[in-house]
This record gives sequence, C-alpha cells and structure tokens, in this order.
Amino acid sequence: MEIDQKKPLSAIIKEVCEGWSLGNHENFALQIADATNFYITEKNRNDIKNGSILRLTTSPYQTAVQLHERIQSSSMDAKLEALKDLANASRDITFAQEFINLDGISLLTQMVESGTDFGDLLSFTLTAFVELMDHGIVSWDTFSVAFIKKIASYVNKSAMDTAVLQRSLAILESMVLNSQDLYHKVAQEITIGQLIPHLQGPTPINDEMAHQLYVLQVLTFNLLEDRMMTKMDPQDQAQRDIIFELRRIAFDVDCDPNNSGSIEKRKSMYTRDYKKLGFINHVNPAVDFTQIPPGMLALDNMLYFARHHQDAYIRIVLENSSREDKHECPFGRSSIELTKMLCEILKVGELPSENCHDFHPMFFTHDRSFEEFFCICIQLLNKTWKEMRATSEDFNKVMQVVREQIMRALTLKPNSLDQFKSRLQNLSYTEILKIRQSERMNQEDFQSRPILELREKIQPEIMELIKQQRLNRLCEGTCFRKISSRRRQDKFWYCRLSPNHKVLHYGDLEECPQGEVPHDSLQDKLPVADIKAVITGKDCPHMKEKGALKQNKVLELAFSVLYESDEYLNFIAPDKHEYCVWTDGLNALLGKEMTSDNTKSDMDTLLSMEMKLRLLDLENIQIPEAPPPIPKEPSNYDFVYDCN
Repeated sequence: MEIDQKKPLSAIIKEVCEGWSLGNHENFALQIADATNFYITEKNRNDIKNGSILRLTTSPYQTAVQLHERIQSSSMDAKLEALKDLANASRDITFAQEFINLDGISLLTQMVESGTDFGDLLSFTLTAFVELMDHGIVSWDTFSVAFIKKIASYVNKSAMDTAVLQRSLAILESMVLNSQDLYHKVAQEITIGQLIPHLQGPTPINDEMAHQLYVLQVLTFNLLEDRMMTKMDPQDQAQRDIIFELRRIAFDVDCDPNNSGSIEKRKSMYTRDYKKLGFINHVNPAVDFTQIPPGMLALDNMLYFARHHQDAYIRIVLENSSREDKHECPFGRSSIELTKMLCEILKVGELPSENCHDFHPMFFTHDRSFEEFFCICIQLLNKTWKEMRATSEDFNKVMQVVREQIMRALTLKPNSLDQFKSRLQNLSYTEILKIRQSERMNQEDFQSRPILELREKIQPEIMELIKQQRLNRLCEGTCFRKISSRRRQDKFWYCRLSPNHKVLHYGDLEECPQGEVPHDSLQDKLPVADIKAVITGKDCPHMKEKGALKQNKVLELAFSVLYESDEYLNFIAPDKHEYCVWTDGLNALLGKEMTSDNTKSDMDTLLSMEMKLRLLDLENIQIPEAPPPIPKEPSNYDFVYDCN
C-alpha cells in the first residue's frame, strides 16, 4: 500500500482514523502518529501490530492543555461539558500527570473556593479533583484552610446535592486518612452532630454501611478505654475535687475546707455526706475508684450526671438518704457497678469484628452518647430498686434485672436516646417477670407432648378449685345498690347463697353492712332449681329502661337472673371483680362454663404454679417426646421382692 506524499498530513491521519486497514504497514502508522503528536494507547499499539484497524487519540499533553483552557470558558454549557470530559480523563494516570503539571489542581481548588459553581458544575469539579488526587501525585498537605472550610460547608448544609455531598465526604475522608495535620483541621470543621443527619438519610442501610457504622461505634467507645483502665490516685487533689463537687451539688454545701470548723467536725460531716452519696468507703471515697474497670470512667459519668441532669441527681441522692440504711439504693456503688456493666455490654476495649453489622442508631444522635446512656440507666436502676423493694443484700439481683432491661431495650434498636428511655419505661420489673415466665412456658420442654398432656390433666382440677371459690364467695354474700328510676338517696339490698347451694336469700337493707348478713334477716328466697338463665349487659331488662343507668360503666356491671317464665332478679355489681364472681358462681350453679376474665386469669396463674411444683424435681432433665417402652413380660412370675 502506497501513501500519497502530496496529500496533507491531516488528510492522511483522517483516513487512518476513519478505519484504514494498515496490513503490513503498521510501523508506518506508528511513525505518523509519533511524528504528529498523536497519542496511541498500549491497546491501540497491540491492535496495530495484530493488523487491526488503527484507533488514535490526542496525546495526554494536548488533551490536558485543551481541557485546562475549556474549563475556564465563560459559557456555562461549554464549561460543563469540559468538566465532564475532565472527570472521565482524570482516571488515566498519564493524563493526570500532564494536567497536574499545568497546575490543574490549583485551578480546580480556586474554582471551588470561589463558590460560584453549583449543581452539576460543582459535582463534576469535585469528581475530577477526587480522581486526580487518587493517583497519589500531589500531597494532601498542600491544601489551604479556606479549601477545607469550603468542602466542609457542603457537608454541613442541610440540603445539598447528593453527588456533591458524596464527593465532599470522600475528599474529607482522604484528608483525614492521609494527613495528621489535616485531621485536626477537619475535626474543627466537622462534628459527629453534623454527620448524624447524613447517617440517618440512607434507608435502608446496606450491609457495608451497617458494618462501617458498627466499626465507628466500636472505635468511638474504645476511646473510653483509657479512663476505664485508669485508677484514681487518692492523693491527687484535682481528682478529689471532683468528689467534693458531687457533694456540693447534692447537698448545696460549701466545699472549702477552711470554712468548715475543726478538722474532726469536717471529717464527721464529710463521712456523713459520703455515706448519703452511697460510697462504700465513707472516709475516703477515692478508694472506691481504684477498681479497674471502670476506674475513673465511673467518676466521669457521675460528674456528668450531676452537672447535666442536676435535678434528677439531687432527687436520687436525697430520696435514698431519707430511707432506712438497708433499703437505700447506694448511688456511688450503683454508678461504679453500672459503668462497669455498660462497658461490658458495649464491649469497650475490644477490637471490631470483620463480619459484624450490629450497630445502635441512638449512639449517633448525641456528642456525649455514652454519658447520656449512663444517665438514663442510673435512673432506671433507682426505679427498679424501688419496684423490687430491694435491700442492700439484693444489690446483685437488682443489677441482673437492670442488665436484662437494658439488653431487651437495645435489642429493639431504638433510633434515639429518648426512644430508648421510653422503651425502658415499658420494661418494669413486673413486666420482666411476666416475660421470664412466658419464655419459660414457651421453652421446648413446656411444649413437649408429655407436658401438654399433664396440663390437660391438671386443668379440670384447677377449674373445680376456681368453681368452689366462686360458690364460697356467693355463700358469703354481697351488698348491692337498689335500682331506682327516681332520683333519691340510694338504698341497698343483700343477696347470698345458702350453704347447701340450693337457695338464694335476698332482702332490702337501710345501709351497707360491714360484715355478712344472716339468712334469717333476709326475707325473700329464690330456689336455684327455678333459675332458667343468667343474662348480662344490655340484654338485662333493667338496662333497657330509659335514663341515666344506660352508661357503659353500668352496662359492664349489670346482670339478671331469669326465673319462672318472665320474672327477673336484677343486679348491678359494685365493681368488676364482684361481677365476675357472681356471674361465674351463678353459671356454675346452672352447670354452665365460667367464662369471665377473672376465671381465665386465675386459671393461668394456678396452672402455672401447679406445673412448676410438679416439675420441680425434673429441672435440667430432658423430657422425652415419647414414653419409654414397656418391658416384655417375664417368662414366669415365680419370684418375690422382699420389701424389707
């Protein structure tokens, strides 16, 4: 193949670029490209040598020069296209080197600092900057504080373009990772509080993000390890002053030792106050903080609670100092043990796992999340102590319950500390006991066939016990208000069942008696054999009358006994308990099922207690699903077992 030497060189190159097959003249094509400053990539060179169609591009230097000029265009559209091209070209290290040599990084930083570009212009500017810096050609330490502040401002804005925000965060991350000096400068501009809204933004959080948040959580809490493992020096006056401050806030006293009279009087006064504060060592409470963990971290938490939640702190201290010694919840001892427990729960000091995604969103909502976490939990501990009516001997039991309350609330992954606090309000000591009982009953052993068969066998016995209790209560009798349509002072009537369960005795009374009313004083009788049915609620005849009696509360307590053909004995129970007792008792007399809420509750309670008692000897023993096989009959019965 011959080349027309008279043709302009540009025409020859154009023909080549349009797909001229070179055959055996690849060396000539390479020479043309080299002579005319065209840039051939390594892949293009291989294509040429293999006889493929030649693909030529402008050299990195020329491209860099062109883009350097184009991104300074006065036309916004031209500038945007140039920045898009720059963002794409910057991935190539050869181009990046040429562009940086033209002082391109400085040009981009000036464009960012000027603050005139927004939207896509700013997004592609930052993208090009990130791509160029990723090659490691320019040191991160060369950037000014003004540039850092500008990038940080994009992160701190509440409403910012997503692409700009992502590039800004990537730039700040690289600064922090690559320069100790920039780390401190970035830390001055960006706080955890400013990053929280961005963390809350992504929904749902993917596994990678969850893992990174978990790592951040672990590393943040590991910053507490130094204080956790630092013992208090009882001779250090600065540390002792913190304890004096706790005393001052709690009792509003002057801590100046020169204003407290004699040495003996001061010692006595300090000892008394330190005892009220709940320290183990009343004479020198500094000794309490020599245990590690939690060391000085416990004292830090106590001081934070006293200063930032002063009312709650004073209330807890004064509340407990007014109780008997054995019933007081010692604030000092509790704070130390609670801090230690929280460090165990949050695994302070442990390295993050490579595969864990278990983070708690609420810890990213406050700059002092651990201290606030402690403040919530110390108030929980005091509340649980009162609910358990604990004494000093029950301290460890209370701590176990508090740990369970905290763990159960954390399992629900609250989004904020306030939400965590409200979850704890629903996990009272009574609720914890119910949950424990429910979990025990739902264990595999309690759902096995032998256990279920035992429950079915016991239920009739329990129901008979409840029935007898109801009938005994009917035999004792109850005072009811007399129903009257006219508005006058209420009168009373009394009704009771005879001891042989055959007759209902009833009659009017002038006033409600304190004890039982004898049968003889009740004029009217109703044989149980004459009762046809028991009617409740709005179906009762006395509830169908017009008037003030047709209220929800009254409807819930109304019942009637139908006897003969159309005669009724009408009741309005004094309360829900009496209503359940009488409707259950009357249904039992008629041989019908007792269906009240009280019956269900009593059945659950008594059945649970009976099951526990019967299975007490089988604790920690696996109960088989099927009974053991019956052994074969012996070949003969010619044997005697001597019981003696």
